[in-house]
Amino acid sequence: MPFEILAQAASNFNTWHFAVAAAALGSAIGIGLLGSKAAEATGRNPGAAGSILTLSIILAALIEGIVFFAIFLAKN
Repeated sequence: MPFEILAQAASNFNTWHFAVAAAALGSAIGIGLLGSKAAEATGRNPGAAGSILTLSIILAALIEGIVFFAIFLAKN
């Protein structure tokens, strides 16, 4: 019985699901790297912390936008 359920779920799997998952994983990694490098840059130059924070927030929003585009394209 469990194998039949798995087989049915696999038959309903669409390649767009994989694309959305890959976009979500990629953007999560990207935001993690962005935060890491922003913290490193702030540690090297504490005087530029405000501009680094502003740039990091803008870039994080753009990175998250990739997932929204993937979800939007997957629905069509």
